[in-house]
Amino acid sequence: MAHLPSIQLGPFKRAQGSIILPGSKSISNRALLLAALSTGTTTLKNLLDADDTKVMRNALRQLGLSITDRANNVCVVEGCGGLFAVRKADLFMGNAGTAIRPLTAALAMQGGDYRLSGVARMHERPIRDLVDGLRQVGAKINYELQDGYPPIQISAADIQIQDVVKVRGDVSSQFLTALLMALPLIAVQPIRIEVVGELISRPYIDITLKLMARFGVNIACPDAHSFVIPARTSDVVYRSPGELLVEGDASSASYFLALGAIGSGPVRVLGVGKDSIQGDVAFADALALMGANITAGEDWIEVSGVKNASGKLNGITMDCTEIPDAAMTLAVTALFAEGPTRLNNIASWRVKETDRITAMATELRKLGATVQEGADYIVVNAPSPSEWKSPSQGIDTYDDHRMAMCFSLAAFGPNALLINDPNCVAKTFPTYFAEFAKVVG
Repeated sequence: MAHLPSIQLGPFKRAQGSIILPGSKSISNRALLLAALSTGTTTLKNLLDADDTKVMRNALRQLGLSITDRANNVCVVEGCGGLFAVRKADLFMGNAGTAIRPLTAALAMQGGDYRLSGVARMHERPIRDLVDGLRQVGAKINYELQDGYPPIQISAADIQIQDVVKVRGDVSSQFLTALLMALPLIAVQPIRIEVVGELISRPYIDITLKLMARFGVNIACPDAHSFVIPARTSDVVYRSPGELLVEGDASSASYFLALGAIGSGPVRVLGVGKDSIQGDVAFADALALMGANITAGEDWIEVSGVKNASGKLNGITMDCTEIPDAAMTLAVTALFAEGPTRLNNIASWRVKETDRITAMATELRKLGATVQEGADYIVVNAPSPSEWKSPSQGIDTYDDHRMAMCFSLAAFGPNALLINDPNCVAKTFPTYFAEFAKVVG
């Protein structure tokens, strides 16, 4: 897509068709790092080709890894056996949380000197809980500008094994993921990680654990807040599985599943299904609660309209702890529901690519919705047909890919819709608007 200041959509009435999903961002970046740390060569199939995974691949190449991109989203990674060849590097991580956090933890175990920075928004996204966890094992990490935030400087350190490492779990699950992936490199004895407070986004931790197992490291979970890393039995920690197929992105699936409900359908997504390791497949369950018709197979999910005679979805109240990204899609889907939709436990929205609670409330109000927002919740009441507005300045996207994709659904309202800076979708789904056009056009 050429750089566009804005894109005009709709108004649309019907959505139908099928879409092959791009690879999951969460799986892609975890798999890239695990393959890099492994012994052996790993062929990753259906790897997401987007800004966030380019950031990870470029950083790994700077660290001396051989990473070859082939046709059809195949990527071949020559593992380094846990030790990066390059001992000093300045790495630019863009705005990719799934790249900077696990890579920070892996680099802290290397005994080298590394600097990690990103775009301005990345320097507003917290990393303190991860740094605190790493400092417990002796890692030397300093903040360059503001305490608790990138840019950070990692220095060579004498890593000391601790029986127990504690980390908070209520800001981002990525801090725990980073520790889980990095600490096996130094586990000459078992290491227990204990989560302090609530653990949000648990399904993302399950993705981490399942992928680590594919690379030969099995984590024990004696209870919901404890994770035990086994003592390494040889010089080899991670072993390449040879080949790994990346599932389609369940967060990206949410927009098309919602289209199937709003636009009568049927709309089918291919590449993710009822057997997915991604928590965001639970978005389909949320749509079912709103009254949508859902069917699913091993690697597909289909939505075809709603069950109600009125043809309208119902508003719901939902705990979104486990599906924070896909929950954003529910907020815009609420424009087509009868009654209020209340999304609870979404505090993590505030530390994402933008403050997503404030951004979502602001843009929904532009369309005529009545919105109430709190520290960790949002309540959306749809406008009546006569109250729908068409903001002349368009919908702002805050350089946030999910804001752009979510608000494309609002083109099923009564008015044409202008979405500003649509190219921000390149972060995870560069072809989103082309795929959207196939289903609505």
